[in-house]
Amino acid sequence: MNAMESNAPLIVYIDIKSPYAFAAIRPTLALERSLGLRFDWRPLTLDIPSYLGSARKSRGKLVESTRSASQWERVRYAYRDARRYVERQGLMLKGTEKIWDSSVANIAILWAMQTARDRLGAYLETVYPPFWRRDLDIEDVAIIEACLEQAGIDSTGFAAFQQGEGRAAHDALQSQLHPSSIYGVPTYVFDGTILFGREHLPYVRWHLQGRKGPAPDIAYEFDGMEEQPC
Repeated sequence: MNAMESNAPLIVYIDIKSPYAFAAIRPTLALERSLGLRFDWRPLTLDIPSYLGSARKSRGKLVESTRSASQWERVRYAYRDARRYVERQGLMLKGTEKIWDSSVANIAILWAMQTARDRLGAYLETVYPPFWRRDLDIEDVAIIEACLEQAGIDSTGFAAFQQGEGRAAHDALQSQLHPSSIYGVPTYVFDGTILFGREHLPYVRWHLQGRKGPAPDIAYEFDGMEEQPC
């Protein structure tokens, strides 16, 4: 699997533990449905401690942290920002109590893509909302198997897949991402173009519909308004 190449018209990189990816899931699925296309959904398992430090809470109290004050502000802002858009979708976003290893839940994305592509959206719906309500342990293989079954995806063989073939494919893909300039989620890739953030969805739609007319601005239109001097 090449990080930048696919037979699909669009590659979508996501991570179950990313609040920004959570905010983007339903709009991206809606775009896929409205265009009648099949995107290539792939996992990007974020190594959060490498750039935001680590922290752990117990019963709402901080018990362990390596984060600086600046890193804490970045984390708080990210949650506030994503929560604005998640709540507009009628969903809940609670800050996590620890930094989760989302690789098992993310490998299940590969499993769904290989075994039941049409049920991928259903799988994402079984994991994202409950995880962000703090109701789902995404590190537990049995729980992820149950999520697959709930989504209508046969989980027989998934336990072995996430330890063997799926893990190898996941890890090989992760090693390609940063060298390919893919750093965060959601990221959209087409024709060598990399777009980070759900605000690019209007541009993605414009591209997938044949690039007719002028390209849209990021997430909104100016409606002909002239730029005002600073």
